[in-house]
Amino acid sequence: MALLPDLLRATGNSEAAAALRADPVLNHNFIVSLIDSSSPLAAAGSIALSAINDVLLGGFSECSGLEMQLQTEEYKEGGNNGGFLKFPSRVQWTPITLKKGLGTSTALWDWHYAFVIGRGKRRDGLIVLMNEVHVPNSIWFFSRGLPVKWSGPTLNAAQSSVAIESLEIAHEGIFQVPFVGAASGIASAAMGAAGGLAGAAGGAISAAGNL
Repeated sequence: MALLPDLLRATGNSEAAAALRADPVLNHNFIVSLIDSSSPLAAAGSIALSAINDVLLGGFSECSGLEMQLQTEEYKEGGNNGGFLKFPSRVQWTPITLKKGLGTSTALWDWHYAFVIGRGKRRDGLIVLMNEVHVPNSIWFFSRGLPVKWSGPTLNAAQSSVAIESLEIAHEGIFQVPFVGAASGIASAAMGAAGGLAGAAGGAISAAGNL
C-alpha cells in the first residue's frame, strides 16, 4: 500500500495519490443548506427530501461558529483549601455566522425579516465540508436555527471589494455525523486508486504498443 501513492504520482495522478494520505482537509470547499424545521420531512430526518420542498442553499464565502463550550460548576470541598472541584454543567453553543457575496437573491434578508413581521420559520442547518476530490469529509447538523442578526455590506466608493452580507443564526445544538471522515477516506482512496491504476494500465499498454 505504501508504494501505491508513488505509483499514482508517477502516472501523473497526483489527486488520487493525495486521497490515499491522511492529510488535514482544507477549509474552503463546503456547502451550507438551511431546511424548514417545521417540515414533516425534516422532522422525519429526510434531509434530501426536505430540500426539495423548502430549503435555502448558499454559496457562502465563510461559515464560522462551529463551536461549543462546556460550562462548569465549582464546589468548595471541605478541607481542600488549595482549589475547587469542577463539575460539568450546561453546554453553551456559539451562533453560526454565514457570509456571502451580495447578489440578486434576498433569501437571507427574507428569512430574517419574516420574524420581524411575525411569519418566520426556524430552520435546521446542514454544513458539509468536502475534501479535494469533492467527497464529504465532515458533516455538521444544527437544529432549530433562529436568524438573530442580518448585516448588509459596508459601502466604500474608494474600494472595489465584493459586497458581503452576513447572517448570525442562534440554534439549539450542533451534532456531527459520525464515521463520515472514515467513509470519505475509503471512497477517495477507491476513486483515486481506480483512476490511477487505469491510467497506469493505459500507459503500459501504450508503451507496449510502441515496441
